[in-house]
Amino acid sequence: MIPSLSATPEWADPFDIRLVHGQIHCEGRVLERSTVRAVVLRGDRLLLVHSRVNGDLMFPGGGVEAGECHGTALARELLEECGAELLAVGPLLGQTREYRAAREPDYDAYCIRSSYYLCQVGEGWSEPRPQPYEIRLGFSPGWFALDEALQTNKTQLAGPCPQWTVRETRVLAELHRWHESGLLA
Repeated sequence: MIPSLSATPEWADPFDIRLVHGQIHCEGRVLERSTVRAVVLRGDRLLLVHSRVNGDLMFPGGGVEAGECHGTALARELLEECGAELLAVGPLLGQTREYRAAREPDYDAYCIRSSYYLCQVGEGWSEPRPQPYEIRLGFSPGWFALDEALQTNKTQLAGPCPQWTVRETRVLAELHRWHESGLLA
């Protein structure tokens, strides 16, 4: 069992970002996939995953498997993508909902709901165990200053980029706003 970090009053109002990719009917029959993302701070730096192919940065995380709780999914994803051991899960900082056209004929839209949690990881690191698509995209974990990460992703948005870059840039911008107002230290 992964212990929880204590919730603080600053996180009482989590962000809620809604993104719609294309002309779709979001209020109809929606197939939803649940994912988790880890926000790991070490001083003024964030643990992020860099894609050498796309040039963007993303938060470690991925899909919640059947029967899995969010803490277990976070632990699995941090270990796979970063080689990091999850010590504690903190408060929910916010969520994003990304809508796109559904490929399944019985649905009007496909929604990826990503929940972002403040997480604490251990000092020891192992070799990441990326999935085949993560190897193809050249995923590599690292520590990045929030300003640097936000600027990197904004630059990537100027050209062709994966849809997740829009999501991650919006979350980085929200965290940057919290940092500027003293809520994220």
